[in-house]
Formats: sequence, C-alpha cells, structure tokens
Amino acid sequence: MSDTPPERVLVGRTDDLPDGQQTAVTVDGVSVVIVNHEGQYYALRNNCTHKDYPLLGGEVSMGRITCEKHGAKFELATGKPKTLPAVKPVRLYRTHVEDGQLFVLSL
Repeated sequence: MSDTPPERVLVGRTDDLPDGQQTAVTVDGVSVVIVNHEGQYYALRNNCTHKDYPLLGGEVSMGRITCEKHGAKFELATGKPKTLPAVKPVRLYRTHVEDGQLFVLSL
C-alpha cells in the first residue's frame, strides 16, 4: 500500500458553483465532472462508460446525470448506471469543502 496521500485539486470557491451548475477539473491526469445538485457536490469521471463520451453538460435531475450522446443515466452518489445503454458504473471521486473552497480528491 502506498504512503502517498491522494491528490487534492482545488475546484474553486463553492460560491462559484451554485446549485445546478457543473464544471470539470483534471485529477491524476483524468477529467472529472463536478456537479452541485441540491447543495451537494458530486465528482465523477467525466466519461460515459457506454461510448466514452463526456458527461459534462448532461442534464442533472433526481440525483442522476444523463449522457447527452445516447441517454445513459448515472447515479451521482454511486456512479451506478440507471438506464441502458450503459452497464458499467462511472468512477467516483471524493469532494471536500474547507473554508468555502471546494476540493476533489483522488481515491
């Protein structure tokens, strides 16, 4: 097991990502979509597991994000696919708020 701490990437101030907004950052060389849904921050790999299409910009509703390409829906809290054509989950990342700043941590 590695003693290296997880990478911690500053996304920005929480005020800059109001409810319903999304952004993307790079964590460990991977694009990660950050979503503020109903005051909760979620971070998922910015990649639909069906056909490798970005999730950034997809509709967010009822705790799910929809891939704009083929309509697959993923649960924000677990990354699990909720509709076909996706069958594999999206990788999750942890979020952390400290002094009004939002961070994403690699797992």
